[in-house]
Amino acid sequence: MNKLYPLKFKPIFKGKIWGGKKIKKLLNDGSIPEMEKCGEAWVLSGFGENQTVVENGFLKDNELSELIEIYMDELVGEKSFEKFGNEFPLLIKLIDANDYLSIQVHPDDDLAKSLGLNSGKTEMWYIIDADENAELISGFNRKMDEKTYLKYFKDKKLKEILNFEKVKKGDVFYIPSGRVHALGPGVLLAEIQQAADVTYRIYDWDRVDKNGNSRELHTDLALKAIDFEYHDNYKTNYKIQDNKTSKIVDTPFFTTNIINFNKTIQKDYTELDSFVIYTCVEGSYELVYDDYKLIIKKGETVLLPAITEKVILRPLFETKILEVFIY
Repeated sequence: MNKLYPLKFKPIFKGKIWGGKKIKKLLNDGSIPEMEKCGEAWVLSGFGENQTVVENGFLKDNELSELIEIYMDELVGEKSFEKFGNEFPLLIKLIDANDYLSIQVHPDDDLAKSLGLNSGKTEMWYIIDADENAELISGFNRKMDEKTYLKYFKDKKLKEILNFEKVKKGDVFYIPSGRVHALGPGVLLAEIQQAADVTYRIYDWDRVDKNGNSRELHTDLALKAIDFEYHDNYKTNYKIQDNKTSKIVDTPFFTTNIINFNKTIQKDYTELDSFVIYTCVEGSYELVYDDYKLIIKKGETVLLPAITEKVILRPLFETKILEVFIY
């Protein structure tokens, strides 16, 4: 069997009512299908029928789940393979919000499984770019309980109790399951999430499609999922050290670090029992693994198999990458 190597995948593009044109501009890819409102690019996915396929090396055109069937723990790590089998546990997306997304919430694992789903959905957002005065919604702006929430909801005043945040490039928001949230227009981001596609839509800004139909709301399910706990700060604070690995979030579902480098660095994963995902959010770089070399540009993602021990990262410009793995 040929040796595994760093894998790039062809994104899956999703048209959305709130999408825009920034993803196509970011990836500068002529193969992107023409769609007026491209809201998402699933850049690494083994979820259901949404399988990204390899675009480099001898494994070209193989789906992610097919690779796990063949390589098992060599690709994903022993613990991940024992827990998830042939299902890749994470989903990496680029999201372009040209309008408000619906106000929504995701269930946790317990609620999801009680409803016959594989898992809940916890995610994090890294803001790649944001227009001036762009904003998003994360959590509540005051102490909250179910009774108060329902009063504002029924009075159509939900916006009054939600926490609106102005955002800029480099901001990070951790969105655990249960947190009410929504993206606003002018935001381009990378999303790291559990491999689930379950969303309970609370409010959709009274939008209708070209046929005059509203999108379905999930009022009762959302009420079961919402975490009403209030927090003083919903933005994730982190510090960057040049040419070193800096932690952003560390959760039971995934760990995300950021690496900001302007000179060649080496990463050693000998002791890590996990795949590693790199998503480039600024600049571009050459990834060197043994005698294998790969150029990664802003917006692109690469998967390092769990058997990867050491890689060299050579920046072509000052570069930032998100480094994601699971314990």
